[in-house]
Amino acid sequence: MKTGKKFTGARYKKSRKKKLSERKGHVRQVTLGKEKKKKIKTTGGKLKTVLLRSEKVNVLDPKTKKCKVVKIKNVLEVPSNSFLVRRNVLVKNALIETELGKARITNRPSQEASIQAILVA
Repeated sequence: MKTGKKFTGARYKKSRKKKLSERKGHVRQVTLGKEKKKKIKTTGGKLKTVLLRSEKVNVLDPKTKKCKVVKIKNVLEVPSNSFLVRRNVLVKNALIETELGKARITNRPSQEASIQAILVA
C-alpha cells in the first residue's frame, strides 16, 4: 500500500496546518571560528542566546577537578556524523583537540551560549 492513502486509494485529509510554534526551526551548526552569538525568541516571549561560532571551550580536568578556558585547535572526530569533521562543526560527543590535549564536548553548543568539555586520557 502507498503511504498517505486509504486501502481504497482515497487520500487522507489534514485536519489543520501546523502552527508557527509547531514548525521546525533552522538547523544551527556551531563551527570553529571567531565567537559569534545570536539571540532567539522562545515561547513565552523569553530570549535564548545561542552560539553560531566559537574558538574557546571550558575544559574540565577530571584528575585535578579544575576547569580552564582554552582555545580549540581542531575537530578530530564526530561519532554521529563523520562529514561534520571536515567542516569543523562542534556538536555533543565530538572529540576536539585543545591546548591541554584531547577533549570530548559534553553539552549541546547549538542550544547554549558556551561549550563544555572534559579531558580524555
